Amino acid sequence: MFNPTCLTLARKRRGMKKKDLAELVEISERSISAYEKGDQQPESQSLTKIASALGFPESFFLDADPEELTPDIASFRSMTKMSARQRDVALGAGSIALMLNEWIESKFNLPSHDLPDLGREPIRLTRLAQSSTLQEGIPFPTPTSANEPEAAAEALRSQWGLGELPAKNMIALLESKGIRVYSLAIDAKEVDAFSMWYGGKPFIFLNTYKSAEHCRFDAAHELGHLVLHRHGQSHGPELEREANAFASAFLMPRKSVLSNAPRAATLPALVRHKKFWNVSVAALNYRMHSLGMTSDWTYRTLCIQLGEKGYRKEEPDGSPHEKSVILEKVFSALREDGISKQTVASELHISTEEINALTFGLMLNVLRGGKSMDAQSSPKIQTLSIVK
Repeated sequence: MFNPTCLTLARKRRGMKKKDLAELVEISERSISAYEKGDQQPESQSLTKIASALGFPESFFLDADPEELTPDIASFRSMTKMSARQRDVALGAGSIALMLNEWIESKFNLPSHDLPDLGREPIRLTRLAQSSTLQEGIPFPTPTSANEPEAAAEALRSQWGLGELPAKNMIALLESKGIRVYSLAIDAKEVDAFSMWYGGKPFIFLNTYKSAEHCRFDAAHELGHLVLHRHGQSHGPELEREANAFASAFLMPRKSVLSNAPRAATLPALVRHKKFWNVSVAALNYRMHSLGMTSDWTYRTLCIQLGEKGYRKEEPDGSPHEKSVILEKVFSALREDGISKQTVASELHISTEEINALTFGLMLNVLRGGKSMDAQSSPKIQTLSIVK
């Protein structure tokens, strides 16, 4: 039976209006509307054209209802700059990622999340802050203070046992703490990343077209949303500022920056020292200023120099992109069990390219071989863990 919801999802995933799809398949826009409303079913020939135009197998449109994501449950960093089409493309990717994640979790035991619930566990976070104060003998702002993002970042680092050490691989760290991380691969500067809680599980989606340093900051930014804004609004200027402050403090702990940042805040010095935390020059410049290590004049001067050098668009001495460790382990295990990428795509009723776009390019790089297996066959459920 044709499923109209699947058609709407596929069309939005491709960033098409009904008029665009109608022109491609040479039918009326009214017919597309009727298909999506469930008032009419496409004939076999029309369905074949629709599937070809949207890059989905015909079986996708005959599948069960997919999970539909709405803008109110996802945190987008540039909501005001993002077009409705770009938002729909990102949310469509998220819906398909949920299908993939459910399929993976039916075959593998992934780590459970280890995130504090500030809406329900404020005492727990305060206790962590007090514990840090006793152990290190330094002032630690409580989560109820005006500096809540900084306090939350320090407390989460304490909970995760990170201390003041730089986070070597943000994606691997997040995955080890039970956060599901997928890639967006959307070539649009307005779409940085987004996160959400869904089914009691935290998800982060990162746009891999950004620089590695940008992606790391996006990952920390979305972590801030997951921790700070779990029960409230998902976006807004103030929430974005809080998530930025959290990301800055999480990637560049206060004591670490005070001890290791350059004493002379020049652009060449910042380029050399940013590698210690694996952040962008702009992020290090902002963090040093927020900690009172540079004056307003020095901060603004460095911002101007960053723009003149083009460092806002292309990071100097850039780092390689991080990739998912969990997904690499999943695909390696599937390959060892003889499951091919075609089998995975067939069971999910989506293309291998679609899965590859959501998995940091690992689908085609890792799951190359393998034998095609009966759809009913599956590997035994395995438990995956990450050594950070």
